[in-house]
Amino acid sequence: MLDFVQQVIGGIALGCVYGLIALGFVLIYKATEVVNFAQGEIMMLGAFLSFTFIATLGLNYWFGFLLCVVSMAVLGAAMERLVVRPILGYPQFSIVMATIGLGLVIRSLVGIIWGTDDLRIETPFTGGVIQLGGLVLSQDSLSIIVATALLCAVLYAFFRFTKIGIAMQATSQNMLAAYYMGIPVKRMFSLIWSLSAIVACCAGVLLAPITFIHANLGFLGIKAFPAAVLGGFGSIPGALAGGITIGIVESLSGFYLPEGFKDVAAYIVLLAVLLWRPQGLFGSNALKKV
Repeated sequence: MLDFVQQVIGGIALGCVYGLIALGFVLIYKATEVVNFAQGEIMMLGAFLSFTFIATLGLNYWFGFLLCVVSMAVLGAAMERLVVRPILGYPQFSIVMATIGLGLVIRSLVGIIWGTDDLRIETPFTGGVIQLGGLVLSQDSLSIIVATALLCAVLYAFFRFTKIGIAMQATSQNMLAAYYMGIPVKRMFSLIWSLSAIVACCAGVLLAPITFIHANLGFLGIKAFPAAVLGGFGSIPGALAGGITIGIVESLSGFYLPEGFKDVAAYIVLLAVLLWRPQGLFGSNALKKV
């Protein structure tokens, strides 16, 4: 039973990272109907920047975290302005290929700048454990769960109580109506990409203490995308729920099932859920007039 609980908690921690990456997918899709397949690489870039600020430059962990967030916000807006905005209105296939190309460019630049060695960040929680009877919990894993909960609370308050957050929601509901109401839609697009990059950066920084930072870290986006689909693509709570589900299934299957099942178990669950509920766990059937 203790092993089961520890695996579930470890799965929740990993699932929180998946959920944050999936949240980046959902934020951009809800506002622009663009699927950003470079989201995993943006998360990876955030992890490498955090390593530069914290480990290489020797800055305080929290100050380095803040600098990383600010840097990724600027880079997110720049990616939207330089890569996506010029081809908005073109077929979706063109935009999808542009984001895939953006991901490949980021991966190549990371390899050129930081190399191919595995890197790691020391945090205030590294090596710490909490013992509850016979249960031994890593402080790194618990910090991921707590930080994800706090970030989700901040995002909820942002979208619920701020004018910019409400304007972003209006833009995602109906771009044309938002434009007629005086909302600067293009500026909202840039802000949404910045917000998505910030969320991805937080995922990368939180993941860094429990795994190595390397040039293939962006492939986690391949697992985060099914998490977004599982939760109901377009649902913000669903992105987090889908990520946690994927994380728990992956952790338990890796512990209890034969080797090899860990990499496919999450996709089996995804297929099973979609066969039962094609719109995902939190998705809704929406009719669209054409």
